[in-house]
Amino acid sequence: MKFILSITLLYFTLLGYLNGKKPNFIYIMVDDAGYGDFSCFGQKKFKTPNVDRMAKEGMKLTDFYASSTVCAPSRSSLMTGHHSGRGYIRGNKEIKPEGQHPLPLKAVTIPEVLKQSGYVSGMFGKWGLGAPGSEGDPMNQGFDRFYGLNCQRQSHHFYPTHVWSDRRKVMLDRKHYSHTLIADECLKFIRTNKDNPFFCYVPFTIPHAAMQSPEERIAPWRKKFPEFEKMTGMYGGSVITNPVAAFAAMMEHMDEDVGRILDLLEELKIDDNTLVIFTSDNGPHKEGGHKPDFFDSNGPLKGYKRDLYEGGIRVATVAWWPGKIKPGTSTSHVAAGWDLMPTLCELSGTQAPDGLDGVSFAPTLIGKKKEQEKREYLYWEFHERGGKQAVRMGKWKGIRLNVRKDPHSPIELYDLSKDIGEENNIASKRPEIVNEIELAMKESRVESSIFPFIN
Repeated sequence: MKFILSITLLYFTLLGYLNGKKPNFIYIMVDDAGYGDFSCFGQKKFKTPNVDRMAKEGMKLTDFYASSTVCAPSRSSLMTGHHSGRGYIRGNKEIKPEGQHPLPLKAVTIPEVLKQSGYVSGMFGKWGLGAPGSEGDPMNQGFDRFYGLNCQRQSHHFYPTHVWSDRRKVMLDRKHYSHTLIADECLKFIRTNKDNPFFCYVPFTIPHAAMQSPEERIAPWRKKFPEFEKMTGMYGGSVITNPVAAFAAMMEHMDEDVGRILDLLEELKIDDNTLVIFTSDNGPHKEGGHKPDFFDSNGPLKGYKRDLYEGGIRVATVAWWPGKIKPGTSTSHVAAGWDLMPTLCELSGTQAPDGLDGVSFAPTLIGKKKEQEKREYLYWEFHERGGKQAVRMGKWKGIRLNVRKDPHSPIELYDLSKDIGEENNIASKRPEIVNEIELAMKESRVESSIFPFIN
């Protein structure tokens, strides 16, 4: 009863803080960007002035985690509020000729929940949760507008044969840069719905391989990185010289479009009623000739995409909301992608579904830290490369590898407060913590027949 009352009081407090208006939400999620791939998080070889602007005018979330270490489960968890131990989609599972294993109709997604409160929802970019026309098609999962690519595989080539506009297939001539088309449609949606509360989900495909960008954008970076001019990057049939220069050009291009979104909100005078969150779906890849070590894409973190070490799942995240989020702030509140649904529900005054794994971080965003609910731990599992589990419990990080071979394989333990790079395994020194983490791993899992973890 006490908990219900506290939530109710917080809700009315938030309503007062927001002047009774339902805020707009924009969630920008880039594809495979590392923790250190933004200058406000330490990047030195190129600049991201618009993401930096968000950090300067808003809040950096230094301990924010992706929902998974690869694309599909990360996006499924984000949309449904369930972590990968209980989620519908727990791995990348391609279905030919176009798409991935679908999110079922019974799944309850963010746009479906927000529709209860009168929100219009649009999605622009890479979906990866169901083929066109399937149960998982975004138009069957609550979105009112969709422009982009359903299929992950086709999303990873930036000059595709086609895109989807709602349920209509739009043929292209392989000369249109998909990122630009997607960004333009996103801006149209915002302009069209400026007078309505809206949720705009923007999963940009940059900087996933292939390393492609218009040549006029790559050319200046070729001059800066001439040592890679004889290097060739290949991905899924796409070939490009100097993929290092292409990566920098892609990041520059993406950052400019973040700026276009912020500028439009200001032009329409809805910036003070719009929460914008910028993040990544997982850590950096090593595909298509990309060199994350050259760019120091992970900063101090260990691991890459497909790892459950920090570099695979901790992602650079920034929240921007003029007049609501205190400028130039930073928080070490531990949160993850599956916390998005309860957060948006709390800020919009929408009833959240029962049984979510997520915890709202709305109080942290608006500076009400005393009202912030604490969680015991975060849990991840990943089925590739022998099977992996991970738990973040306070300052402790536990990782179990080779689970398919041995479900009881040793757990590595790291103290992130002293060892963010996960270099010193101290499991033998703190067996009581290891036992707690092992229990958390056990109680977090519900076996999936579609994505079996332990054979």
